[in-house]
Amino acid sequence: MTSITRRTLIAGAAGFAAAMTFRQARADEFVNILTGGTSGVYYPLGVALSKIYGEKIPGVRTQVQATKASVENLNLLQSDRGELAFALGDSVKLAWDGNEEAGFKAKLDKLRGLAAIYPNFIQIVASKESGIKTLADLKGKGLSVGAPKSGTELNARAILGAAGITYDDLGHVEYLPFGESVELIKNRQLDATLQSAGLGVSSIRDLAASIPIEVVAIPADIVAKVGLPYVARVIPANTYDGQTADVPTAAVINFLVTRDGVSDDLAYQMTRQLFENLDEMVAAHKAASDIKLADAAKDMPIPIHPGAERYYKEKGVL
Repeated sequence: MTSITRRTLIAGAAGFAAAMTFRQARADEFVNILTGGTSGVYYPLGVALSKIYGEKIPGVRTQVQATKASVENLNLLQSDRGELAFALGDSVKLAWDGNEEAGFKAKLDKLRGLAAIYPNFIQIVASKESGIKTLADLKGKGLSVGAPKSGTELNARAILGAAGITYDDLGHVEYLPFGESVELIKNRQLDATLQSAGLGVSSIRDLAASIPIEVVAIPADIVAKVGLPYVARVIPANTYDGQTADVPTAAVINFLVTRDGVSDDLAYQMTRQLFENLDEMVAAHKAASDIKLADAAKDMPIPIHPGAERYYKEKGVL
């Protein structure tokens, strides 16, 4: 064997080994997607993302984790127990600030933004027989406000506070996921539920299909008292069975959040595949129809991940 041939074989073997090492490293990349309760909007969208990433990003394995949503998700990211999370904008800001009262013991400095996605509509729904028609009518009644210190519960505190209502003013407070709240209302053990989610959330659709409901208005002046990131929005008529008129409410933008330990290439691909496969996201839940590339990098309450930033610069939106 000539020295040239030997050198060629050695170089080829080294290149093959390097290629195999790279391929193995890619195969070992794992994306745990942190969502929310299975009856909310985060979960089906997380499942859709898991499928997209698993099929479109070579060598990546995915998993979807049901959680108590925003606050838990952000704390899990900070402790390196997830790679991507759904979270409400106000929770993200409070996490970056290290607001202990909101459930963050210190500043969550590992958080990085991937994309602004769709607005969460704060939807207060009561059984017709409860007699609740306005925010003031909630006094003395039973209300579920979501899991303690979840994004939904933070929304509840903000809206009720702006309306001059404290938890002490309520008949009783339940800290339950969406699905469990609905079951209690069906069984006449609860009067109303506050759910922060995309329009058409399955839990409220289930309730409206089972009993007559009242969708309670959150007037624009109450939303203005809370201030940003809350904005005035409308729940269109016929979003739910029996809801025959538009109902004013408040909304908060949701974000997809990652962490600084996620590689630039992976963050780039997660961002790219989200926007190149929006049809699959919309098929999973219609709330995804509000996800717009033009708005994805706007009003991010935390630093944008460099990988996501690269994608937005390529697309000319940053």
